[in-house]
Amino acid sequence: MLTQEQIKKIDLESMHSVYDKWPKNAEISWNKEITKLDIRDVNHVVFAGMGGSGTIGDIFSSILSKNQIHVSVVKGYHLPKTVDERTLVVCTSISGNTNETLSILDKCRNSNGKFVAFSSGGKMEEYCNKNTIDYYKIKKEHSPRASFIEFLYSTLNVLEEIIPIDKSEITESLKVLNEIKNKIDSNNLNEENYALNLAYWIKKIPMVYYPWGLQSAAIRFKNSMQENAKKHVMCEDIIEACHNGIVAWENTSDVQPILIRGRDDHVKTKERWEIVKEFLNAREIDYKEIFSVNSNILTKLVCLIYTLDVTSIYNSIIRGIDPTPVKSIDYIKNKL
Repeated sequence: MLTQEQIKKIDLESMHSVYDKWPKNAEISWNKEITKLDIRDVNHVVFAGMGGSGTIGDIFSSILSKNQIHVSVVKGYHLPKTVDERTLVVCTSISGNTNETLSILDKCRNSNGKFVAFSSGGKMEEYCNKNTIDYYKIKKEHSPRASFIEFLYSTLNVLEEIIPIDKSEITESLKVLNEIKNKIDSNNLNEENYALNLAYWIKKIPMVYYPWGLQSAAIRFKNSMQENAKKHVMCEDIIEACHNGIVAWENTSDVQPILIRGRDDHVKTKERWEIVKEFLNAREIDYKEIFSVNSNILTKLVCLIYTLDVTSIYNSIIRGIDPTPVKSIDYIKNKL
């Protein structure tokens, strides 16, 4: 099993220690005294952000999928044409310098929508102050991806008056996050640590299958494995995959299937999972099942993301890779 000494030797900027504090940081962000955004008569919310900031939008989209508020997630340069005076545009860039998100923010000049921005400073803070846009400065913890939990719960805090999420669901998510921490963090490097076990199992290219509703956790896992473990990862909706992607398993490959499942998936989705497992078993293809907790959608998603982010860090360290540097991303950004 991995040891604390091995972790410290590879994880030079101590990313793992930030994740050990995730539940506490989430609680602090949710309970922080902060001015609420009080905008009335909103029926459309646009979340603009890339990477981890984009995941925040994905989570809100899942949470609000059964409410009357329409949610759009923008990961690029263009606002939906449906933005009007009843639209709130939430721009998030943890660094404050994300080119695409700054471009969306700049569209406030010619839009009837209402805009609010979150960042740790950077060009976004400067732009908002100059143009009198509602702005919230959130401290960055280690790196944008490691700061995800503070930004998510800070956004929940600020938008509390607008977004119809029951406080009990947020309280439940904080409670369960802490319970998971006690099983998977770096103080529990033992055989009961399921994040560590999964990290050891992943040796090839993961193919992550997910049901509708848990997409944000799957995409986040793909992104975290790519950034932290520097590893190719694929992900597909399990229902859609049964109409195309499943055929690829007729040939041998260096791909490992990971099934992200909800405890209360739709009955037809549960049926599909069992058929897919039967298919994989018949071909002697080894796979892993990762189940969400049995709770509300916010708790399901943040707990899955917590577990799988930690898995990505363990996997990088097991393979002797420092999870922090992202030289390829820096290369692209420096060219823009």
